[in-house]
Amino acid sequence: MIDFLHGALTTLVPFIFVLTIVVTVHELGHFLAAKSFGVAIDRFSIGFGRAILRWRDRSGVEWRIGWLPLGGYVRFSGDENAASVPDQEDLDDMRAQIVASEGDAAVRRYFHFKPLWQRAIVVAAGPIANFVLAAVLFGALLWAFGETIHPARISQVQPGSAAARAGFVAGDVVLKADRRTIRSFEDLERYVSLRADIAIDFTVERGAGVVHIDATPERRMKDDPIAGRQESGVLGLYSGARAGDIRHLRYGPIEALGAGAARTWDVLDTTLFYLGRLVRGQVSADQLGGPVRTAHVSGLVAKMGAEGAPDLAGRLIGSTISLLSFTAVLSVGIGFMNLLPVPVLDGGHLLFYAYESVARRPVGARVQAASYRVGLALLLALMLFATWNDLQRLSVFHFLSGLFS
Repeated sequence: MIDFLHGALTTLVPFIFVLTIVVTVHELGHFLAAKSFGVAIDRFSIGFGRAILRWRDRSGVEWRIGWLPLGGYVRFSGDENAASVPDQEDLDDMRAQIVASEGDAAVRRYFHFKPLWQRAIVVAAGPIANFVLAAVLFGALLWAFGETIHPARISQVQPGSAAARAGFVAGDVVLKADRRTIRSFEDLERYVSLRADIAIDFTVERGAGVVHIDATPERRMKDDPIAGRQESGVLGLYSGARAGDIRHLRYGPIEALGAGAARTWDVLDTTLFYLGRLVRGQVSADQLGGPVRTAHVSGLVAKMGAEGAPDLAGRLIGSTISLLSFTAVLSVGIGFMNLLPVPVLDGGHLLFYAYESVARRPVGARVQAASYRVGLALLLALMLFATWNDLQRLSVFHFLSGLFS
């Protein structure tokens, strides 16, 4: 029982730490954009449920921390519609109420009466804030610690593997995969792992010359220390960087931020590529993870960051650094997910605004309500499916059957 509680604690604390940063920055994006346009705001909440701490600033915004730290929200004044996109009848009623209670001048302070382009910026500012957070975190870590590069030099080629059949030999150095520059063996592994059964054009340094090799990674199950057991593309190559090959790069602040932005784009590009293969049925949907897997990975990342530290302070610092890197990756995923054109997400609001810009009127109330219900159902179904995958991957059902057998 004690081991179970310890495991739950070391998983939940890192997960809440990571999720709180990502969600708070997302909501701050909405909040700051709205503030810049003079939008009236009632509340900014970190967490849900009953407030354990609250205060009100000079502009009248209530800031609160809820007891359930699994998200957050910004509530604009007059935002009563669940989809946050009232139809024309709602807008007329709202305008009349505002004029009656506060006067004509107050109308332009309300979000729903702001110009369409301002509303679109406020909605898009949340996901954009997530991408900015990722770039800043990646950049800060690169600035503080730099990075060590191990060139993708091949020490051994597995006999009979895809790499052997394609013509790789020991001593080759992979420079590019398709058009992407390969800076390290880790870069090579990441690129190959997502491309099972897809031919890749490798640019390879061999001796004093350069050759091109076409190879198709094989689909195999691999054990990853973070992701667990999953399908991956495998070539059959082993790293063999020489001591003289290894470089440690240091970055200035501007260079680090640029490298952080590039890394953010790489994570987003990888996400888009994976989802494209998932939609086309080229990878199994059981690889899709949800909040349980995110919590589990948070705990593993924190544990790995603490390994090797001589004292508690060192373990805490190591865990925090690792979690900040994971936070950057998760922030990209949250930003992208919120841009999907699903009515309950920011992308759905932007879709409604696109219609409004063409039709010169908001989407009708019935269409909004139906879209909201369908979008919510799809999102919940996806979350349930991903959670089922998480529980299967973590062998939770096997564990529970053992308890009661």
